[in-house]
Amino acid sequence: MNEKFEHLLLRTEQLITRIESALPQSLSPPDWTAGVAFRYRKRGRGQGRLEPVRHVGSMRLADLKEIETQKEKIQLNTAQFVGNKPANNVLLTGARGTGKSSLIKACLTEFSGRGLRLIEVDKEDLVDLPDIVDVVSDRPEKFIVFCDDLSFEDGEPGYKALKSILDGSVAATTPNVLIYATSNRRHLLPEYMKENLSYTHTADGEVHPGEAVEEKISLSDRFCLWVSFYPFSQDEYLTIVAQWLASLGVKPETIHDARPQALVWALERGSRSGRVAYQFARDYAGKHALES
Repeated sequence: MNEKFEHLLLRTEQLITRIESALPQSLSPPDWTAGVAFRYRKRGRGQGRLEPVRHVGSMRLADLKEIETQKEKIQLNTAQFVGNKPANNVLLTGARGTGKSSLIKACLTEFSGRGLRLIEVDKEDLVDLPDIVDVVSDRPEKFIVFCDDLSFEDGEPGYKALKSILDGSVAATTPNVLIYATSNRRHLLPEYMKENLSYTHTADGEVHPGEAVEEKISLSDRFCLWVSFYPFSQDEYLTIVAQWLASLGVKPETIHDARPQALVWALERGSRSGRVAYQFARDYAGKHALES
């Protein structure tokens, strides 16, 4: 009888252990000394984890050309943040490949020595944003929660979670956390012509957006600092190409000779963006090094 009871007790303990492992658990803090950038990851439907990024790109602010106005705004806001001064959540919008994500990474390089840290979160995981904020709220460092290429379709759960964290939750804003997001959409949601029909106007001509439009602009309005990026002209594109070629060790006279090839490269890709300029510079510098 005792053996049967002990066996039953063992099986019961095993069952309880399995049930506890399946229940939602609080987010565990990572080893904060393991890096300056972290990525929030989920494995299937399992518990999320903050994992250190082992190899962080060494982008510098000086490497980014032809976006001086945007660079100044982001750099100043980040300096205020790490200096314990009031600072804003930031939405960077505009043309693809113009340096939105690179600018945030460069700010991490610039300010990591002053306690700045970055946590990258995919939009599908924004529903867990309150848990991430709770984990870092008592830390002495300053954290930028980075959401790259952010956009939503109607009804996605992360949309409501992000709105609540930005401005609207009962909980007070955590002073050591800001959200920096990049997007190709100014209002982060698709917009349709039929929604313009919901606009109304008064007798004096004042325009009022309808409820559908109000809902779509309400999220982007909660980012207090908007920074817009625009397509580059040909001269701006060539300036960026020259900067990347120089950083890769190409000689000045060779950089000038590469201009026609850089223009053909951009024409083939249908874009004169900073990303295209960087891709051309790597291709050209690599080929030139082999030939030499």
